[in-house]
Amino acid sequence: MRPAPIALTCGEPAGIGPELAAKAWAELGAALPFFLIGDPAHLPARTPVVEISDPSEALRAVAKGLPVLPHPFDGPAEPGVPQPAHAQGVIDVIARAVDLVQGGEASAVCTGPINKKALKDGADFAYPGHTEYLAALAGVDRVVMMLACDQLKVVPATIHIPVAEVPAALTRALLYDTFRITHDALIRDFGVESPRIAVAGLNPHAGEGGSIGHEELDTLVPVVEALKAEGMGLLGPLSADTMFHAAARSRYDAAVAMYHDQALIPIKTLDFSGGVNVTLGLPFIRTSPDHGTAFDLAGQGRADATSLIEALKMADRMAHARAAAAG
Repeated sequence: MRPAPIALTCGEPAGIGPELAAKAWAELGAALPFFLIGDPAHLPARTPVVEISDPSEALRAVAKGLPVLPHPFDGPAEPGVPQPAHAQGVIDVIARAVDLVQGGEASAVCTGPINKKALKDGADFAYPGHTEYLAALAGVDRVVMMLACDQLKVVPATIHIPVAEVPAALTRALLYDTFRITHDALIRDFGVESPRIAVAGLNPHAGEGGSIGHEELDTLVPVVEALKAEGMGLLGPLSADTMFHAAARSRYDAAVAMYHDQALIPIKTLDFSGGVNVTLGLPFIRTSPDHGTAFDLAGQGRADATSLIEALKMADRMAHARAAAAG
């Protein structure tokens, strides 16, 4: 039986989100039922829209047009120009999607791109971004960001912090949580029975036995060895410069990198347009396109919907995997 439809949040109305939603429906049609939560008036002109009052109606409506669960905003959207009056609506749509997925009316949440500055300026948004807000709504202390495409799944242990702060941030507690959350998600959401996780070293050549830094010996190795003793399939610490070519990737199901660029450079090189942002550790499935609002492209009909389409497809596969795991 097909899981419930996927809830797609509108994101920033002045960005490329509305255009991408319409393009995703045109590409996927009835093959992958999802519904948009947002204001239908913000969609591109001539977008076939079917307004629904309940997510279950999306399964039938998607064959006729883009199913939209209306969420009225204050005023029209001007492409490329965020409106302070829209900020609270963007936030409320995210919360509404979480309510629906936690209530079983949606199988997953796929989030359209937001602009954090616009939300802070217009509604005093108190979170660094989507992920932290979703964690707060779910009541979860620790979540993990995964970037995924067909060729690679990679997790940065630290994300948006200066490189100079990375060594101190890589605590044993953080690493234990990151490895465990990644391991559990590979089983539950990706159907990997015995996950193999590659671990990147922080320093060149993974520290080379302490001659190029001690973080591996002092922090990484003890965590890796303790988790391996529990039965977790960890490989490393490995030299990061030799673990992302094709032959190396065939030996693991996901990689954990130590900092932002160490993780994102390989995946964006492999598949710049098709990478998907997945939040692990939430009690529900959340995916997102791996790009921002692109105000400079908004309203021109030129935005590439590949990442959003792949995010919806991945959310669908994860929903099926989670349903199968639950029996």
